[in-house]
Amino acid sequence: MPRRLTAVTLQTLDWLIARIGRAEDRPEHQKTGRRGEEAAYFHLRQLGYVMVAKNFRSPRRRGEIDLIGWEGDVLCFIEVKTRTTRDVKPAHAAVDREKRRELIAMAHEYLHHLRTKPAWRLDVISVYIEEPKHPPDRAITIELFKNAFPVS
Repeated sequence: MPRRLTAVTLQTLDWLIARIGRAEDRPEHQKTGRRGEEAAYFHLRQLGYVMVAKNFRSPRRRGEIDLIGWEGDVLCFIEVKTRTTRDVKPAHAAVDREKRRELIAMAHEYLHHLRTKPAWRLDVISVYIEEPKHPPDRAITIELFKNAFPVS
């Protein structure tokens, strides 16, 4: 019986990998985005944030919140924007009106499931992963914009 269970488990895992793909199969911009989210996560922890969720999604809304964490008694919903260059525009400028609306709606969805309604805000964190001329050195710069835009 254990052999059968192992075989079924492996078949299921193979099916899942085929369905969702391996990390290496992702487009380069998705890999960059994931690296930026990881860098932001650890940066916020170093600043004292208590992280409670990553990539929060809801079946009732489209979109996701990259990171959710507490800074003291304030619940922070954090959008991470990652870029490999500063040439075009700042990363945080990519959070346009539609994205703001989506983030606010997702924050309300998350808050709906809490017993009490804490103070909260929306932050944006810009991560720049700039590839130097001499690998393996990689320059990572992180900028945090607390309370990046008003919420209603």
